[in-house]
Amino acid sequence: MRIVRRPGAFVCGIDAAMDVIGGKWKVLILWALNERTCRFGELRRAVTGVTEKVLSSHLKELEDDGIVHREAYAEVPPRVEYSLTPLGLSLNAALEPLGLWGREHIYRGAEEAGSGAGAGAGVGAGADCEAEPQVVAGLGRG
Repeated sequence: MRIVRRPGAFVCGIDAAMDVIGGKWKVLILWALNERTCRFGELRRAVTGVTEKVLSSHLKELEDDGIVHREAYAEVPPRVEYSLTPLGLSLNAALEPLGLWGREHIYRGAEEAGSGAGAGAGVGAGADCEAEPQVVAGLGRG
């Protein structure tokens, strides 16, 4: 069943966009699917920390919003693959500037922590930020 959203239900375009991508995991799902088509288990491994229930729920919502395409193959054992629709690809392109902002903000925060609290704190802050920019950097790759 497809969810139909009324245009008048949102205050602005940002409100409508956040309704689609809101939640802790949706942008990471979009990032993973931007890299390649994935099966459920592959997505679960790519989006570290997400539960099966939440991943399933978010995939269904993204599918209902026309962002994700679910392809079920009539095979034994059954195989289902998820990919981005053209609308999903355009959403990732729209999120790319946000990813750039995030990378700049993360790096600036690491530099400020390094210069303001001594060498020991700077090293720790930089190490904590190493993995995060990779996730943010992948957002919106075309």
